[in-house]
Amino acid sequence: MSKKCELTGKKPIKGHNVSHANNKTKRRFLPSIKKVKFKSDILKKNVKLSVSNSALRTVDFKGGIDKFLKSARSYKLSKKAKKLKTEIISKGI
Repeated sequence: MSKKCELTGKKPIKGHNVSHANNKTKRRFLPSIKKVKFKSDILKKNVKLSVSNSALRTVDFKGGIDKFLKSARSYKLSKKAKKLKTEIISKGI
């Protein structure tokens, strides 16, 4: 499973663990990814996506997955999310 958010494009970043003696060892900072079912009102079906907690909060703030995908930039979305976006836009209002 890829540790990448399908809506925001967040992925692991690299950094260091720094000890009290200032010794640095490499580590990865992983985003908090969850598998979530969203209910699409326009498509009238449930959609399962792997999203970060921040994306989940943003979807809730925007008023649902349909409104979020309409306003989202396409280059940040995964292939699955891009397909959903085109379906939502083609379905209409």
